[in-house]
Amino acid sequence: MRIATFSIVACDTSTHSWGVAVASKFLAVGAYVPYAQAAAGAVATQALANLSYGPDALARLAAGESAEQVVAALTAADPGHEERQLGIVDAQGRAATFTGRKCMDWAGGITGPSYAAQGNLLAGPEVVLAMGEAFSATRGDLASRLLAALAAGDAVGGDRRGRQGSALYVVRPAGGYGGFNDVVVDLRVDDHPHPVTELQRLLGLHRLYFGATPAAEKLVIDRALTRELQALARAAGTYLGDIDGEWDDDTRDALRALTGAENLEERIDLTHATIDPPALEALRERFGP
Repeated sequence: MRIATFSIVACDTSTHSWGVAVASKFLAVGAYVPYAQAAAGAVATQALANLSYGPDALARLAAGESAEQVVAALTAADPGHEERQLGIVDAQGRAATFTGRKCMDWAGGITGPSYAAQGNLLAGPEVVLAMGEAFSATRGDLASRLLAALAAGDAVGGDRRGRQGSALYVVRPAGGYGGFNDVVVDLRVDDHPHPVTELQRLLGLHRLYFGATPAAEKLVIDRALTRELQALARAAGTYLGDIDGEWDDDTRDALRALTGAENLEERIDLTHATIDPPALEALRERFGP
């Protein structure tokens, strides 16, 4: 399976996050290239991909090996390593990349502080250079920086065969839904004419549904806002009571049903009567006059 692609593996040690972003003229590329484990590292395996590199690398990283040590060990044990490509960042942010001599041109990779960018069958070396520059220059969380890097590589040519799939995968200890696992972001575009643009759209939706608003920016649901929310809930069919601004059980039940149906339950606090601004704007757009 020759996965001609461009990818970036990276970490943010300040937030204890690791992740991978990838794009390719390859169906469902996110099912094959990216691997990451919280507090261990992140891996991209591509070209004539050896999919065992992913879990094997994570096991070695979790045991304390460095990115360079893992690349050396995996490729030394693999008779087909000259057709492989691999990028790794470890728990300390040390990065390594490998491109076998039989990977199809243009093929290569670079490393920088806390990242490795690599690709094969690319428009040229400018793809990985643009990715590294964008990652280093972008501010924000790891998902934002990874996607900015992917978009930069895409903008200068990306995979020279065209576009099809993309993916973004980020982990952090207890960073998943409800804190029950480590997966912060797991988004895939399997088949799309503009997969990186579509991935950007999906990340926007992910931020709407699962983003966190600082406490100082949360909106207190006062009487006026209660009336508005009652009206929105009535338009949605979850509230049948009066539009009276009373923060009562019927109103809370209606909003629980409404935000649950719209996947916004993470963005409202019915106990403390607050709502995140993005959630309110989404409800206004969907159910407002």
